[in-house]
Amino acid sequence: MTLIKAITAGLLALASVLPAAGETLTVGSKRFTEAYILAEIVSQTAQAAGEARVTHRQGLGNTAILLGALQAGSIDVYPEYTGTIAREILRLDHVPPLPELNARLAPLGLRASVPLGFNNSYALAMRASQASALKITRLSDLKNHPDLRLGLSQEFIGRADGWPGLQSAYALQQARPRGLDHGLAYEALAQQQVDLIDVYTTDAKIGPYQLQVLVDDAGYFPRYEAVLLHQADLPARLPRIWAALARLEGRIDEAAMRQLNASAELQGQSFQRVAQAFVAGEGAAPAQTASNRPGWLAKLLAPDLLRLTLEHLALVFLSLGASMLVGIPLGMLAARHALARALIINTTNVLQTIPSLALLAILIPLTGSIGLLPAFIALTVYALLPIVRNTHAGLSQVPAGLKQAALALGLGPGATLRLIELPLARTTILAGIKTSAVFNVGTATIAAFIGAGGFGERIVTGLALNDNATLLAGAIPVALLALLIEAAFTLAERGLFPDNWRKTA
Repeated sequence: MTLIKAITAGLLALASVLPAAGETLTVGSKRFTEAYILAEIVSQTAQAAGEARVTHRQGLGNTAILLGALQAGSIDVYPEYTGTIAREILRLDHVPPLPELNARLAPLGLRASVPLGFNNSYALAMRASQASALKITRLSDLKNHPDLRLGLSQEFIGRADGWPGLQSAYALQQARPRGLDHGLAYEALAQQQVDLIDVYTTDAKIGPYQLQVLVDDAGYFPRYEAVLLHQADLPARLPRIWAALARLEGRIDEAAMRQLNASAELQGQSFQRVAQAFVAGEGAAPAQTASNRPGWLAKLLAPDLLRLTLEHLALVFLSLGASMLVGIPLGMLAARHALARALIINTTNVLQTIPSLALLAILIPLTGSIGLLPAFIALTVYALLPIVRNTHAGLSQVPAGLKQAALALGLGPGATLRLIELPLARTTILAGIKTSAVFNVGTATIAAFIGAGGFGERIVTGLALNDNATLLAGAIPVALLALLIEAAFTLAERGLFPDNWRKTA
């Protein structure tokens, strides 16, 4: 009961940092630079209206996760594109005007509004030198070069308006593309590990990386006008905020968006600073030179270090406690009954293999929320296997003669388990708990993909920007926490099991 109370209290404490019910606006964003910046512009514009507390849940993943969060009420608005709404959300084969889009979105309780003023279409790009040597300027030219290697973002590979449709429209024969994070694709192309990548036409790196954007001569890609996708009742629910957001209409053209992206990706500005400069009417944020750009140590010791540490530890230990409550009894049951053993061990094995993003995407509609709850459930699931297996293994290794002697002395099954079996198995059980704890330190970084905090925030941001300093600022604390937790469990084990006890056990 003490452990249950501790987990409950921890969940309540961590939930207190999330937006409270009432006058709040929660803004979401996808996991690429432009989405972060636009969501920050929306957040800061809304905050200035003074009508509600505003929270930005950044880097929540792909369209499916954002849509699920929006429909569940976990976020209120996020920047989206008309082509994505039409093709991915509504499954249309064309992109209709905004009024028709909204008529089709109405049954979902959603609406698209505030065209921001620019189109950001998909495109394929390659190194300009290679394109010139191969005389490739159009997408249709790729038919003559089936040996070119593609490195495409996972979302583009899976989207209806992405690679499958493009391959069919142009009858392309290239081999299956490699899946690359958008933030890493430019480096892979520059290092000649791939020949073609998918880009957004407002990407800041197209020029500096000397890329040739191939002409979509068949007109395959629709226009992707940037808009705000939001809950239909948002304008009525927060009218002052909505009036402020409506004034963003038409304020960002393609050149301006490209410059905003460059401020973050090429000049080292934070998403918050880039948005702040835009909202204040300052234009692009001033560039940082290589000499005054913060390095990994400065980013490691940034002001958010304490908050991220507490969030990460809470996620690790709350989910570990829940997995112990579930896993130890399951392991005990598996040790007692052969039929239960096969079912329990096989089920925990299968749960361990579910990809983390897939599990999170499933949990969002099931729980009706993003953030803490689905992350907590996912981490609990991933921590089960070592605890279940080690509990089963530890109890199975207790000699049958000892259990029979206990029964002969009049001890019942429950007393035998409590006084004989568990004490003899506890070293093995504790080893499973330690394994789960260390494993969860790394796995907890997935929480950032659904806005639950922790050091994954820095890692996700570093991936979006291809910024090694930010990646290190997130990865190093995770590694240190894993080492500290390993050491803490080792010390605890020595305290629980003195050397003379272990020798006589």
